Amino acid sequence: MIYIGIDPGSINGALGAITHDGSYLDSFNIQHKDKHILALVFKSRILSIVDVKEGAQICMEQVHAMPKQGISSTWNFSRAVGVISAVCELTFPNSFTLVSPQKWKKHFALSADKNEALDLARKLFPKASLKLKKDINRAEALLIAEYWRQCNA
Repeated sequence: MIYIGIDPGSINGALGAITHDGSYLDSFNIQHKDKHILALVFKSRILSIVDVKEGAQICMEQVHAMPKQGISSTWNFSRAVGVISAVCELTFPNSFTLVSPQKWKKHFALSADKNEALDLARKLFPKASLKLKKDINRAEALLIAEYWRQCNA
């Protein structure tokens, strides 16, 4: 079983994949063009990691509009979340779950400080290339995958 975690976003979304024993498999930033998720590219990337016959458990951070965020930004973000959700649910039916950021971060005793999450992901997944601060989305996606793996162990 492959566990996939997703930190969604219109321009900074990411996916992290780990094996059933918690080993790092892959992570990538979700590609977009002009703030539109490239759905077929996203699906292709997932299928390059997971054989549909083998299956995957996918857990995505449950997100919502942020206060004082503009209408256009909210629309782009919501559209991206919808595309990511649809691709996952259609590719792996009955294998898609949402988790609040509070829940998975509490599981790892993380605060809102992004550096804590990045440090933990570096420790848990030393083979992942998480050297820069901008790698935070891939780091969080990997932690979401690990959270979901531990919940299903």
